[in-house]
Amino acid sequence: MSSAGSSSPTTPARTAPPKRARVVVAVALAVAFGAMLAVQSKVNGDLGQVLGDGYLTALISFGSGMLLMVAALPVWAPGRRGLATIWRAIRSNRMPWWYTMGGAAGAVFVASQSLTAAVLGVAVFTIAAVSGQVLSGLGIDRSGLGSMPATRITLPRLIGSALALAAVVLSVSPQFQGDIPIWMLVLPFIAGLGQGFQQALNGELNEVGGSAFTAGLISSAVGTVLLIGAAAISVSANGWPDAYPTEWWLYTGGVIGVVFVAGAAIVVRFTGVLLLGLGMIAGQLVMSLLLDLVVPTDAAAPVHPLTIVGAVLTLAAVLIAAVPSKSRKR
Repeated sequence: MSSAGSSSPTTPARTAPPKRARVVVAVALAVAFGAMLAVQSKVNGDLGQVLGDGYLTALISFGSGMLLMVAALPVWAPGRRGLATIWRAIRSNRMPWWYTMGGAAGAVFVASQSLTAAVLGVAVFTIAAVSGQVLSGLGIDRSGLGSMPATRITLPRLIGSALALAAVVLSVSPQFQGDIPIWMLVLPFIAGLGQGFQQALNGELNEVGGSAFTAGLISSAVGTVLLIGAAAISVSANGWPDAYPTEWWLYTGGVIGVVFVAGAAIVVRFTGVLLLGLGMIAGQLVMSLLLDLVVPTDAAAPVHPLTIVGAVLTLAAVLIAAVPSKSRKR
C-alpha cells in the first residue's frame, strides 16, 4: 500500500514538465508568429498605399505565397501525401469539405491589411483585430472543432479576454474623433474574428493530412481564388495601377504569410485557439508599436498615448489568460 501511495504522486511529476515545456515553447512561437503578422500588416499596408488598390495588393501577397508553395510541392513528399490523404478523407466523408475553407478568412485578413493598415497605423489595426480574435478563440475553445476537444473556459481566460476587449475600445477611441471611416475600424474586427476559425481549420488540416505544408497550401489556394475575383472586379472598375514599387521588401507579404499559416497550424494543437491567438496578439502589439514608432507611414496619425496604454493592457490580458487552470490537471 505504501509503495502504491508513493508511486502515484510521482507519476505526474515526471510527465508534467515535458508537457508544460511544450506549451511554453508553443506560446513563445505564437508570440513570434504574431510579430511576423504585424510585419506583414506593415508590408501589405504600404504596398496597398502605393498601388492604390487593396484587393490587388492582397492578391499579390496571397498569390505569391501560394506560388512559392506550389513550386516546392514537387520536392516535398510529405506535402503531396498530405494532399492525397485530405482528398481521401473528404471523399469518404471522414472530414467535412468546409474544413478546407480557412483560407477565406485569411484572404479577408490580408485584404483588410491592404485597405486599412496604412491609414489606421499598424498598432491600431492590430488592436482593432484583437477583439475578433479573442471572441472567436473563446467560442471555438468552448465548443471544440473536429478533433480538437471542447475546453472549459476558465476564470483567468474570461478575465484576460474581457481586459483585451476593454483595451481595444480604449485604443481605438481616439480614432472616433477623427475623420477615419467607421468601416476601417469594423473591417479589422471582422478579419480578426475569422483568424480564430482559420487557425482552427488549418490545425485540422494539419492533423488529418499530417503536414503543415499541406494545410498552408490549401489555405493559400482558397484565399487566392477568392482574391482573384475581388481583384478582377476592382481592376475592371478602377483600372490597373499606374506604377509598381521597386522596393523588394514590399513583396514579401506572401512569404511571411506562408510561414505564419504553416506554423500556426502546428502550434494550435498544443495551445488551443484562444491561447494561440493571445500569444500572437502579444507579438503583434509589441512589433506593431515598434513599427509605428520607428517607421511610421505617411498616412497614419502619430501613435496616441491611449494606443500604448491599450497595448500594455492587452499584454496583461495575455499573461492573465495564460495562467493554467487546476481543473485541467489530472
